[in-house]
Amino acid sequence: MEPIRIQKFFTDCGVLSRRAAEEEIKAGHVLINDQVAQIGQKVDPEKDRITFRGKPVTMETHPRNIYVMLNKPRGYVTTMHDEQNRPCVTKLVEDIPARIYPVGRLDMDSEGLLLMTNDGDLAYQLTHPRHEIPKIYHVKIAGTVTQDQLKALGKPMKIDEYMIQPVDVKLISIQSDHCILRMTLFEGRNRQIRKMCQTQKLQILSLRRIAIGDLELGNLAPGQWRHLTRAQVQYLKNNSGNHKK
Repeated sequence: MEPIRIQKFFTDCGVLSRRAAEEEIKAGHVLINDQVAQIGQKVDPEKDRITFRGKPVTMETHPRNIYVMLNKPRGYVTTMHDEQNRPCVTKLVEDIPARIYPVGRLDMDSEGLLLMTNDGDLAYQLTHPRHEIPKIYHVKIAGTVTQDQLKALGKPMKIDEYMIQPVDVKLISIQSDHCILRMTLFEGRNRQIRKMCQTQKLQILSLRRIAIGDLELGNLAPGQWRHLTRAQVQYLKNNSGNHKK
């Protein structure tokens, strides 16, 4: 077998996504032949001994890919481990007989649809900055939103020195003390919606991802998960683009 980068080894084993693997490597939690691994270091899965947090990791000959939709509740972080001992989404899928990891992120105070899988290639495609599947959110805002604020949210704006793509924003509900926006994002910057609303001095009461493209959360209860159908998996693969590693 040809040597491969340590990050890809973890995705091929279905243990960690590439991003999560890089974080664990940086933290010194990965050893190659009892030496601390470096990002980009190559390994021979047939000869080298790789351990992650003290446990050996081996590559299965034919790993079975698992694809799950989780309704992430508020209060959970979308990481495999948390140094602050906050609850991780992995606790919600412990009954799955395989190690799966989150695709992308929802911050701790956000909720809704989160994909989890051990298919490292698909996870990489879906988290690539140029992936083609939009993500749809319901954002509960305190008080009202003016037409000027709506227009501003839908225009390109600079977030963290980066010019984000235009976001599709619709006002879908108005109540006495709050309103709800439907926001469709075509890229996923860190805490993008929260930072966008902050520029317009809008207070977010709740933020919920309701769909990723044609995949809808539906009536899946908070904290519950279900397997994706074959058609849904194929949809993700067909629309995630073809980005090289």
